[in-house]
Amino acid sequence: MNIFIGGAWPYANGSLHLGHIAALLPGDILARYYRQKGEEVLYVSGSDCNGTPISIRANSEGVTTKEIADRYHNEFKETFNRLGFSYDMYTRTDSDHHHKVVRQIFLELWKNGYIYEKEIEQIYCESDNQFLPDRYVEGSCPNCGSRARGDQCDACSLILDPMDLTNRSCKLCGNEPTVKATKHLYFQLSSFQEQLENYLTSAKANHAWRENAVHLTERYLNEGLRDRAASRDLPNGVSIPIEGYEEKKVYVWIEAVSGYYSASKEWATLNQTDEKEFWNEQTISYYVHGKDNIPFHTVIWPAILKGIRQETLPTHIISNEYLTLEKRKFSTSQKWAVWAPYFVEKYHPDSLRYFLTSNAPENRDSDFSWREFIHSHNGELLGAYGNFINRTLKFIEKSFEGTIPDRAINTEIEESTLNLYSVVGQLIEGGHFKLAIDSIFSYIREANRFFDVQKPWIQVKEDRESCLDTLASCVYIIGNVAQLLSPFLPFSSEEVRKILKLEEFHWKPIKVKVDNISNIQPLFARIDPSTIQEEIDYLEKQLKNVYDKGLG
Repeated sequence: MNIFIGGAWPYANGSLHLGHIAALLPGDILARYYRQKGEEVLYVSGSDCNGTPISIRANSEGVTTKEIADRYHNEFKETFNRLGFSYDMYTRTDSDHHHKVVRQIFLELWKNGYIYEKEIEQIYCESDNQFLPDRYVEGSCPNCGSRARGDQCDACSLILDPMDLTNRSCKLCGNEPTVKATKHLYFQLSSFQEQLENYLTSAKANHAWRENAVHLTERYLNEGLRDRAASRDLPNGVSIPIEGYEEKKVYVWIEAVSGYYSASKEWATLNQTDEKEFWNEQTISYYVHGKDNIPFHTVIWPAILKGIRQETLPTHIISNEYLTLEKRKFSTSQKWAVWAPYFVEKYHPDSLRYFLTSNAPENRDSDFSWREFIHSHNGELLGAYGNFINRTLKFIEKSFEGTIPDRAINTEIEESTLNLYSVVGQLIEGGHFKLAIDSIFSYIREANRFFDVQKPWIQVKEDRESCLDTLASCVYIIGNVAQLLSPFLPFSSEEVRKILKLEEFHWKPIKVKVDNISNIQPLFARIDPSTIQEEIDYLEKQLKNVYDKGLG
């Protein structure tokens, strides 16, 4: 079975924060799980280096878009690496390869009759002497009245055109723009209405999409799909390969999602293989992103694929709700955020992976609080999981000179372990990562109760054979828990694998071969609870600095 996993492409205009990581982490869990299961996996993503956010950031700093893109692309790669993301291909949208593939897709849409020329009215800034694309325009959303960008309203998720906004202002200078006539190329999105309705019906029947994706897509389809501009006036991006439009760029909503295909082709070229093995009707695909990206993955990308006669539509949509921070929305402008590079410098990556999975915003918004994070680390990772491993292995090291007992495993434990692989696997494949990791930690808590009931510290004195049986079953649990947790907590699982001298992980029960262990150290270090207030103080200091500068 071939599994394709596409992680959303973050804009390379600023550091990643924990909200971004929460939305993207399920992709890595899926990739690691399916590889462990023995399936062929292609997991791709990259940095969006062509969008208007990069241009806006470059203008504000007085540097080139390339300088901004290079800075954050490199930072993203380092951050993802330190958090254990196992991309097969992490690339960028300003590469020559990506530009080539996007132009091919655009030309194919043009040849198939889905791109056409249209004279329109467009927002124009007299002060800056230029037409203003999407995010260069801000104003009031016509649907909910919230302050919105020219491409989408974050408050109600409505896809917008800058002309839809009221109370418009130029992002560059703040002045009220005017309206001028111009010509642009349009994508005939409306022609795919019926096909996408059928596509949604099938997705609902297969229960392959998150509920938020189903409901939002239904809303768009019920409102009726509108044709959308496919070109824009910007200096950076993918040049349009059609005569008369060479100075315009492919609109980002076409260009960015095409990155999944271009990254696949780039991976295939580097590995001297064919990307088609992951782009056929037998492929199972997962697209992982935040809910603000839903329409681009359930409406626009499927329409593009149908427009180029590519029938490999997304099968699973993993669209997280929002992560808040201390009960407030993440805000990059107000510096109300925990930045991922800051986090990985101070804390264990598995601590974050655990917290963001066990508290995942799968069905509703969830909150990252420093209090809950540190308590979950000290209580679950250190107190339950780490403690079980440490108390078992240290006891063997002390009482049996580090020799792991070669004994029959408790039958009930064997049966529950086998069942756990099945349950957790089904939950992961269905996109229920929170329930999956909760199931594993329920098993860990049962393991601790088993240890306490058996009392090996008494058995070793009164019934040495029973003590050996107990410890053998506990080591069996440790080996299998490490294997089960490997997609979620790869760093600590790898440590356990090395301690127990296990082979490569698979997705089936394993038995630990008899061997010696020594110098057992805790998997996790306790975090001092005083850190909670220190981190909150740091957050509030960031916020205060913004307001003191008059930016809040």
